Amino acid sequence: MTTSQKTMTTKDVANRLVELCRNGQIFTAQEELYSDDINSIEPAHGMLPSAKGKKALNEKGAAFAAMIEERHGGSFSDPIVAGNYFTSAMVLDATIKGQGRMTMEELCVYEVKDGKIVTEQFFF
Repeated sequence: MTTSQKTMTTKDVANRLVELCRNGQIFTAQEELYSDDINSIEPAHGMLPSAKGKKALNEKGAAFAAMIEERHGGSFSDPIVAGNYFTSAMVLDATIKGQGRMTMEELCVYEVKDGKIVTEQFFF
């Protein structure tokens, strides 16, 4: 294994995810950093169901993007890393179709194995 093929650490994955998300490259982040068997866990009261696998995750992401009428702003906090886990706080100020303008605040928790995100869970 060459240096360029070295598995990313949890900190590397965390920093890269936040960097891509801050640049609006969420689908790039999912393709680059997520395991094919990703488990995306939403709260029971969330707008979307949980998803298992990249295909279902991409469909969930597309469904959420389609719900957004207008994005007014948002942010991703610097990640906090502990072992194979990291967290980032996300804020999205958007107008949601049929619901009006709202500010969504989430705590996003990720688990990393072998340099890929295997679980993401959202709390809001």
